[in-house]
Amino acid sequence: MTIKKNKEYSAFSKLDKKHQEAVKLLFEGDLKDEEIAKKINRSTVTLWKWKKDPLFKEAQHEYSISQLNNALPDAIKELLKLIRNGKSEMVKLQAIQTVLKQAGLFADNGTPELDAARIRKANADARVAEARAKAMEDNGQDMEQLLDKMLDTLIKEDKKSGNN
Repeated sequence: MTIKKNKEYSAFSKLDKKHQEAVKLLFEGDLKDEEIAKKINRSTVTLWKWKKDPLFKEAQHEYSISQLNNALPDAIKELLKLIRNGKSEMVKLQAIQTVLKQAGLFADNGTPELDAARIRKANADARVAEARAKAMEDNGQDMEQLLDKMLDTLIKEDKKSGNN
């Protein structure tokens, strides 16, 4: 991966080829410091000093961000595959939540109990809406009044159990 020489990657572009190679090898994480030092024809002490240098650290950060940006399209494709073809509902749900979180459309500020209560409430609301629509089709307004009473009862029961 070549980092563009622009403002966004100024620290990396300020490094010489050996420093840049060290940044790349450190990022890959496959080699120990001794192996990296040997590969770039420097001592481990030199590499250790480079790793303490603020410019080198900034270049490592820039390089990591550039690699993450490059991986983003593939990550999104994989998440979409999981959403569409996940083998379990939990995998699909987690993939959907990840996408929604990244889009800023999902706040994960609940507890498992609260989430379960929200799901129960949403399911109950859906069942009531379906029943109301069917009843109105079948029986007209009389059934709507009966369903309103049933809904009130469900809401009261829900409040009693503490899941409001």
